[in-house]
Amino acid sequence: MQRRSLLRSRWLWLAGALLLLWGAVVAADRLWPLPLHEVNPARVVVDEKGIPLWRFADRDGIWRYPVTIEEVSPRYLEALIQYEDRWFWDHPGVNPFSVLRAAWQDLLAGKVISGGSTLTMQVARLLDPHSRTLGGKVRQLWRALQLEWHLSKAEILTLYLNRAPFGGTLQGVGAASWAYLGKSPAQLSYSEAALLAVLPQAPSRLRPDRWPQRAEAARNKVLNRMASQGVWSARQVKESQEEPVWLAPRQMPQLAPLFSRMMLGKSRDSKVVTTLDATL
Repeated sequence: MQRRSLLRSRWLWLAGALLLLWGAVVAADRLWPLPLHEVNPARVVVDEKGIPLWRFADRDGIWRYPVTIEEVSPRYLEALIQYEDRWFWDHPGVNPFSVLRAAWQDLLAGKVISGGSTLTMQVARLLDPHSRTLGGKVRQLWRALQLEWHLSKAEILTLYLNRAPFGGTLQGVGAASWAYLGKSPAQLSYSEAALLAVLPQAPSRLRPDRWPQRAEAARNKVLNRMASQGVWSARQVKESQEEPVWLAPRQMPQLAPLFSRMMLGKSRDSKVVTTLDATL
């Protein structure tokens, strides 16, 4: 009887501790909510076919071309997820195996060579920048868990598509595709998809308009990964690797400035779609 009473007491203590822990988590979520809303977000005005006419940067000079998952080439999504975070659709925001592997690699090398960050963790860092310290990593993990708690996987991926850095003042695959390649992100080739998938890893060092050889080497690394994992055929990868990375300087949308500013005042959308035909 005494043993049963002791066991019951332990279970009550455990339940109480779990309840307190859950209350602390809920309180922390209320005190430090996800910084999802921007006061003055970057905006862009486009023509009827989606061609950017004029971009209006945010207060930091950043410009974006907002896209949804459906507006991006499946090739890019395959390259991004396969190269950056194969288990994105399955893990709870943090992949413990990747974290342990990265920690082991860093320990053997004596320096940080791999962070083990999932796409969710990268979005957490983009939304709430922090220092590369133990405290900063804990903060990043907390934000990643918050993202998985409040948003769907598709919503988290959409945030990455629109917030990832691509060099200079470019953020998001939409802005990068138009600025570097002069085309919609829905029309990316295998080579272009691999290139844009790897750029956010080191956007300044891999900028294809400044460092084409570095960008090509990084792109080929992604292509090799896609072939070795059987996602893309060896023939397709070989043909893609033969394409040189040699781009013109970044193209900024500079069409119909007065019309664009007028249309911007008539909408609150981040991407203002008009009936203008840019080709005319």
